[in-house]
Amino acid sequence: MPQAGLFVCYDYPMIIGITGTLGAGKTTAANYLKSKGFQHFSVRQFIADEAHRQGLPINRETLTMVANQIRAQHGPDYIVIKLIEAAKKQDDPAVIESIRTVGEAEGLKKHGGYLMAINANAKLRYERASLESGITAPQSFEEFIAQEEHEMHSEDPRKQNVSAVMLRADAQILNNGTTLDLEKQIDAFLDQIEQSQ
Repeated sequence: MPQAGLFVCYDYPMIIGITGTLGAGKTTAANYLKSKGFQHFSVRQFIADEAHRQGLPINRETLTMVANQIRAQHGPDYIVIKLIEAAKKQDDPAVIESIRTVGEAEGLKKHGGYLMAINANAKLRYERASLESGITAPQSFEEFIAQEEHEMHSEDPRKQNVSAVMLRADAQILNNGTTLDLEKQIDAFLDQIEQSQ
C-alpha cells in the first residue's frame, strides 16, 4: 500500500491514463510508472483477450474490429470503466495504457483519473516502432503514417480518435529526447497532481 498522500487522490489511489501517437513512448511511460509502484492495465490487452476468446487472429485489423464491437455493444467508455473497476480494488495507484477514444477519455476523467498525452517527431516514432517485433510493427514509413491516420480522427465516440483524446489530456509530453528526459517530464506531471490535492 502506498504511503499516506503518495499517489493518492482524495480517498482513492491515483489513476493515470496514457494516450499518444504511434511509437511516441506510451509503453515506456507505463513501464516507468510501474517501476514507481503503479499497477499496469492495458486497453489493448483487454481487447486482445476478447479477440482470443472469440477465436480470432491477433492482428491490428482484428483488434480494431473487436474494440469497435465491444464499444458498440457496451458503450464507448466500457473498456476503461472495467479497467478502472479492477484498479480500484487494489490499494496501489494505476496506469491505463492506452486511451484511444473520446468515450474512454471522458470515462477516465469522470472517475477521477488523469490523462497524459505523449507525442514525438514522426520519423523518430517510426524508428522506434520499427524496432518492435510484435504484430503491429510497421513495414514502411508510409504504412506507419497510414496506420496512424486511421487512428487519429473519427466523429464516432466509440472509435479511435487519438487527436481529440490528446486535446483532452491534463499533460502534453514531447518525447524527442532520452528516456531520462521522458521520466523527468512524467515526474513533473505527478508532482503537479500531488500539489493540486
